[in-house]
Amino acid sequence: MPVQAKKRPREQGVSKTRIQQINQARILDAAEEVFAHNGFRGAVLERIAERAGISKANLLYYFKSKKILYEAVLQHTVETWLVPLEALDAADEPAAAFERYIRIKIEHSRIHPLASKVWANELIHGAPHIGQYLKRRLKPLIDEKARIIEGWIKQGKMAPVDPYHLFFIIWAATQTYADFGNQAAIVKGKAQLTKQDFEDAADTVTTIILKGTGMI
Repeated sequence: MPVQAKKRPREQGVSKTRIQQINQARILDAAEEVFAHNGFRGAVLERIAERAGISKANLLYYFKSKKILYEAVLQHTVETWLVPLEALDAADEPAAAFERYIRIKIEHSRIHPLASKVWANELIHGAPHIGQYLKRRLKPLIDEKARIIEGWIKQGKMAPVDPYHLFFIIWAATQTYADFGNQAAIVKGKAQLTKQDFEDAADTVTTIILKGTGMI
């Protein structure tokens, strides 16, 4: 069930009232937390309903099963991440485009670390629930953006790098601050990373990527 970026998934053909939209968002937020801490198998609907402040029966009104709810959480994460990627345009200057993309991705790691943890756990287990969705949604978009990067390379605006591996490196570098934030905080001698740490990370990752690809 595809979702729109920055919006919680909606059931096809059903007009949601404001209270329904609020309840659905609360369920998804609660599910994100429970799935992040317990994984798909360890999560139970009763716990999610409790965290959302509703009954299990009410939860099942919006999401008919744990699998449907889990996939909705994953798809919402994907769609949120794809918004800045979709904005990458051939008319842009590559340095400005990638700096914007990197900074938004790191900000997502700061604000929504649990979403990234749910995502990482799904992929570590082979993407059994989201794999087909990624083939339909993510792959065509990355193919499109890879062609843009290849165009910039031909124009001499970038060094000749593999576009796909460039994206893999950016994803790894930006999402590590969500997935392994505790490790980073320990190494830096802090209880947790601060907003300034994330800004410093954005500066560092941006500089490495832009200089390493000859964009600056």
